[in-house]
Amino acid sequence: MRQDILDYLLEHKGEFVSGQKISDMFGISRTAVWKHIRVLKQRGYVIESFTKKGYCLKEAPELLHPDAVTHALPTKVIGQNLIYYEKTDSTNTLAKKLANEGAKEGTVVVAEEQSGGRGRLNRSFLSPFAQGLWFSLILRPPFLPMEVSKMTLLAAVAITHALRQQGLECGIKWPNDILVHDKKIVGILTELNASMEKINYLIMGIGINTGITKKMLPRDLKKTVTSFAMENVPVNRTQLLRDIFCDLEHYYFEAEKEGFSPILEEWKKLSCMLGKDVEVAMPDRTFSGTAVDLDESGNLLVRTDSGIERVLAGDVRVRPIQS
Repeated sequence: MRQDILDYLLEHKGEFVSGQKISDMFGISRTAVWKHIRVLKQRGYVIESFTKKGYCLKEAPELLHPDAVTHALPTKVIGQNLIYYEKTDSTNTLAKKLANEGAKEGTVVVAEEQSGGRGRLNRSFLSPFAQGLWFSLILRPPFLPMEVSKMTLLAAVAITHALRQQGLECGIKWPNDILVHDKKIVGILTELNASMEKINYLIMGIGINTGITKKMLPRDLKKTVTSFAMENVPVNRTQLLRDIFCDLEHYYFEAEKEGFSPILEEWKKLSCMLGKDVEVAMPDRTFSGTAVDLDESGNLLVRTDSGIERVLAGDVRVRPIQS
């Protein structure tokens, strides 16, 4: 029903349509019409409403159209099979189900909105309607399971390159965040299904903030999260998604052919963390030091007063400069 109302408003974009007319046309109450309009407004549709005049659709958000994303897409694998949802709980959850059912490598699940998006450490990931790119990629890499952590670093390199091509000055925070002016614009969550000897599949969940505004953010995220819109950098979501598919495939094939060493070196060049004082929160302790390098496995090396600490997992943040 909501889609029917939206289609009607789109047909009459820029014109006022009475709530009673919509009510009569679709056989629902005016209260029900108002509730559907409210949801559309929450999803980014700019709809004016005035007593005795009705509703007028002024602007509609840019939606992803699968045919536009995949048309003449110059990849061999990634994105060639694209599964689109308007709204879902989590694209990672759907991708895992598809992978267990035998979905081919390179399949991508993308949604306009996630109600249960997740990041590292099981944190929630804000994914409002049409205000970002929320997608999950299924890969079946030939690497050993011990190499899987490097895939997150690979994704960060690829996406950073794609974002910089859009004019966004961003850098990588170990292990899986991309920042602009110390604020998060991209999150990456990698999930693995494997035996001791073989990766059965890998799910790479990626969230990129494009249209989110400060007003949309809850209070606890206002100082730590940003977006293309908040950085005043225009972006076409469809083109950005296509570019990311191409960059991801380029680095993925490079890793298959040459190993991860070149990608780790590229990660270091794109890092916004190396050389800075950091605080590392691990399950059993917290310590401070200077992030100095990655080892050959992609672990973060931190110089402390007692020597070099190797960080395999944990929450790392750059310490503010003391004035």
